[in-house]
Amino acid sequence: MTKLQKAALMAAAGSAGLMIGALIFQYVFGMAPCKMCIWQRWPHVIAIILWALIYFKPNRLLALLGGIVVLVGGCIGVYHAGVEQKWWEGPSDCTGSGLSLSDNLLDMSAPVNIVMCDVIPWAMFGISMAGWNAIISFGIVYLWFRAFRTA
Repeated sequence: MTKLQKAALMAAAGSAGLMIGALIFQYVFGMAPCKMCIWQRWPHVIAIILWALIYFKPNRLLALLGGIVVLVGGCIGVYHAGVEQKWWEGPSDCTGSGLSLSDNLLDMSAPVNIVMCDVIPWAMFGISMAGWNAIISFGIVYLWFRAFRTA
């Protein structure tokens, strides 16, 4: 493996670790993700795919893209953590600010469990999962940019 591939692997492993952790919380501990939690997962999935592309065809611009994508994920984490802390409003369809039911008022046949984005289901040292995702994502961004520079 080239230096780029190894450095990108470290960054992608961080994203994979976050994804595995999220899935364990979801499927082992029964903590369903909210809409914003799902938003935070996509950049990590994309980062893992970018590493696979780098593995087969090393390209330092893909490492730069990996850093940008995970940076966006970290910013989503900051936004979500702010919604949880009530620093600012979140999407109205997953916060206590209001639920839009206008799309499907007639289909009330099945109960719907909406996971609220402004509720903190778990925290460690006073930091929610969204906050930890942001912090760790910014560390992963550093790894992606280091991979970009080593190529």
